[in-house]
Amino acid sequence: MQIGVSSYSYSRLFRSGEMTEFDAIRKTAELGYDVIEFSSLHPTGDEPFEQYAPDVRAACDETGLPIANYTVGADFINGSGGDWKREVERVKDEVRIAHLLGAPGMRHDATRGFPVSRPGERSFDDALPILVPAIRAVTEFAADLGVRTMVENHGLFCQDSERVERLVNAVNHENFGVLIDIGNFLCVDESPDTAVGRLIPYAFHVHAKDFHTRPGTATDPGEGWFRTRGGNYLRGAIVGHGEVPLASCLHVLSRHGYDGVLSIEFEGLEHPVDGVRIGLDNLRRYLG
Repeated sequence: MQIGVSSYSYSRLFRSGEMTEFDAIRKTAELGYDVIEFSSLHPTGDEPFEQYAPDVRAACDETGLPIANYTVGADFINGSGGDWKREVERVKDEVRIAHLLGAPGMRHDATRGFPVSRPGERSFDDALPILVPAIRAVTEFAADLGVRTMVENHGLFCQDSERVERLVNAVNHENFGVLIDIGNFLCVDESPDTAVGRLIPYAFHVHAKDFHTRPGTATDPGEGWFRTRGGNYLRGAIVGHGEVPLASCLHVLSRHGYDGVLSIEFEGLEHPVDGVRIGLDNLRRYLG
């Protein structure tokens, strides 16, 4: 199993200008990661993505750091003015970027759900007739470019393992699978190890993420914390510092023979470089 890091882990440093994606590539290689994945791309100037993506790929090649995945947002219900066909075309452009990066896979979201102003039914079952043809169109296009596509348990509406499983089976395409984020199941108050066990047969890629947790009946802990669907409190943590049952989740991956990439996605309050450094040390130790 290869250990990677998502560039999202450095996003605070990108926003402040302390680090560019090229700095992140060098730091990731210096820390000893096997691979890197990119959460969108962030050119510092007016460089078009068609030029910037090959530059990023060349920088990774120079450091001997393969690109394992490319992660982008999407919403086939609300995106592109609510026109799912236009959203498909936009996401296809992201697939082209993944291809330029040489990434073997690309994760995109499904939807954040129907707007509350929508009259009538707004359930996950009502979303499937829109999501399925859109996602299938994207993955069929991506398959021709050698890029596997996947959805992540992310965004509350499509975050429960049962919903993700129903979606991937409804799309029913060998090029479409799941990016399992071990920690994200807590956002919908689901047991991570149970959820990983349900989705591991469909896994193309896995995120290692940790959270500090507090019950919703506790005093509001303030800045840095957010609420789960059920009203509990979560805060991003260094892998190994929080309450996600990492050992159980890793055991499930091992028992099912998962030998793909396990990428750390850090979103804690600690300095990002410390977060990904300590997380890597911990994850290596747990896997060992």
